[in-house]
Amino acid sequence: MIQVLLVIYLVAALGVIGLVLIQQGKGADMGASFGAGASNTVFGASGSGNFLTRMTAFFAIAFFAISLILGNMYTQKGESQWVDPSLGQTVEQVQDAASGIPAEKADEIPQ
Repeated sequence: MIQVLLVIYLVAALGVIGLVLIQQGKGADMGASFGAGASNTVFGASGSGNFLTRMTAFFAIAFFAISLILGNMYTQKGESQWVDPSLGQTVEQVQDAASGIPAEKADEIPQ
């Protein structure tokens, strides 16, 4: 379930990024009102703006909703990904390259 939500979350994030990047700014409206590129749009002169705005809003709402759902799911989850400091740590023994004796034991051996 979490993997499916993560995939949808990623698609929503990429959708918001892509739709914001392809939208024209407010300064482009003046040139478009004189016919510059308005006839080439699939949705008409103002239809593409409404479509892109609505799709951006849809992806943004989906992004925030899934963010809240995933946050709630990870909070309610009993097991944690992080190490509990009260349990202690396991230390990996590293051998000294010259003698082949573990590094922790090397100080105890008289030379």
